[in-house]
Amino acid sequence: MSWRAALNADSLTWLLEEGEPAVRRLALRDLVGLPEEAPEVCAALGAAHRQGPIPAILAQMHPDGYWVEPGAGYLPKYRSTVWSLSMLAQLGGSAAADGRIARACAYLLDHALTPLGQFSAGGPQAPSGTIDCLQGNLCTALIGLGHADARLEGAMDYLARSVTGEGIAPLEDKAAPLRYYAGKCGPLFACGANGSLACAWGAAKVMLALAKWPAERRSPRIERAIAAGVGFLLGVDPATAAYPSGMTGKPSGNWWKFGFPVFYITDILQIAEALALLGYGRDPRLASTVRLILDKQDPQGRWALEYDYAGKTWVNMGAKKAPNKWVTLRALRVLRAALGE
Repeated sequence: MSWRAALNADSLTWLLEEGEPAVRRLALRDLVGLPEEAPEVCAALGAAHRQGPIPAILAQMHPDGYWVEPGAGYLPKYRSTVWSLSMLAQLGGSAAADGRIARACAYLLDHALTPLGQFSAGGPQAPSGTIDCLQGNLCTALIGLGHADARLEGAMDYLARSVTGEGIAPLEDKAAPLRYYAGKCGPLFACGANGSLACAWGAAKVMLALAKWPAERRSPRIERAIAAGVGFLLGVDPATAAYPSGMTGKPSGNWWKFGFPVFYITDILQIAEALALLGYGRDPRLASTVRLILDKQDPQGRWALEYDYAGKTWVNMGAKKAPNKWVTLRALRVLRAALGE
């Protein structure tokens, strides 16, 4: 069964409507399969930077390239630089289409990346402020925004090392130039915020970044990190979200609430997105997750916004519990990879 045949109704036409060019552009590229240089895709990209959420977020940017406060940009949530750039990337923003995005990406690298490649909430001189979800989100954002900077290579190398443990000293080795910290406390997604256990929320972000990194640029270390991460994510049935839960002992209910944008709180759909991009969409171990995604569509073949940041970000992305184009786009990308044409 093809992905379109698996839908209760045609939701692709809904995503391709002219009125919301940002989602139209991504649907043309990711669902219809048109190349970036196709006239329709280029026209939608230009329109998306003139109307809708992308220009609304950019209108709040300081001319120097940050939002709200200068510096590393983690606070205040969720309007500062870290979150604004992440949201722009999820909306399909492009550094090539708007110089302000390129300026903001450069500002982030200047003010949040340590010399050893860690994105840190405390800035370049505070490597202890790194954590998987932050590293993964920002690498994903910069890749998605198309910002070309050699420093991103170092950030991706650190991301891979943080998974495999290669060249990173234990937390206790205070004298080591590159070591784990109280937050990012060990390899394979170990996180102090999850009782020092592997954090699947962080894993989803890390694996999404690794998946978006071009295959021809993947070093052997990155390939080893991908293999380890896939083993972790598919080590349980993702539909159960039965990953280590250090604080409560049971999975968060947020796993089953599909949302947009997606920041550090993760849903099962994002696990599927990362695995699908890595070529595991048809893996039998993902089958129940694909079924879960299909079962959440409404009679019109659309998915509802179940988790949001209304009133916390620069723009709201639709009414909660109502059919949502952005959540539907996320679901259809996975289904296309899992079920094929």
